Amino acid sequence: MKPKILIVEDEPSITDTIQYALETDGFDTVALSSGTAVIPLLSQDPVDLIVLDIGLPDINGLELCKTIRKAHDIPIIFLTARADEIDRVVGLEIGADDYLTKPFSPRELSARVKAVLRRTRRASPSTMSAPGFKVDESKRRISYFDKILDLSHYEFKILKTFIRRPGHVYSRDRLMDLVWEEPETSMDRTVDTHIKNIRAKLKTVKPDVDPIVTHRGMGYSLKEEL
Repeated sequence: MKPKILIVEDEPSITDTIQYALETDGFDTVALSSGTAVIPLLSQDPVDLIVLDIGLPDINGLELCKTIRKAHDIPIIFLTARADEIDRVVGLEIGADDYLTKPFSPRELSARVKAVLRRTRRASPSTMSAPGFKVDESKRRISYFDKILDLSHYEFKILKTFIRRPGHVYSRDRLMDLVWEEPETSMDRTVDTHIKNIRAKLKTVKPDVDPIVTHRGMGYSLKEEL
């Protein structure tokens, strides 16, 4: 089955160019010209990767990415028209897998799509894994060295976020944006409490191993190797 790529871009000429390049390279594509239509589409028609323009007319692409990430672990490649937006993408740690600045080569975009899919397809859409871990998304459970963990709702979402990108450092604010439905109503120290609980539960399985790394003044990450 051909990988399906969702293109979210409001300029028809750019959309047509991207679709031609991707379909020529063996991808199926679906295109939307507005950001508000993305979430309803994803609930009905799963895709393998999203090419997302930051400068959409109806919603900021950065905010849309945050919303997508709360419910879907779909790779995202940003398209940006301004160099300063790249700084925002990197600085806000919003979870982009890659980005391109306009104007760009359609062939380069296609090559990056292939590269991102290779990196992220180590697991199926319903399961993902990191050293020692396995996430069963459909059953909403995480196994650690083949032991199913008894996790709360937020503990599950935090740990799943870490497992998706081992080695990536998440700030407290970023974790709250990704995990909490209403992050503005919670204190950032709430993240510390949940991670402390997660660590305690992991230690019941492997007392001598702490897979979560604390980066002082920065945040937390999951070890890439145990």
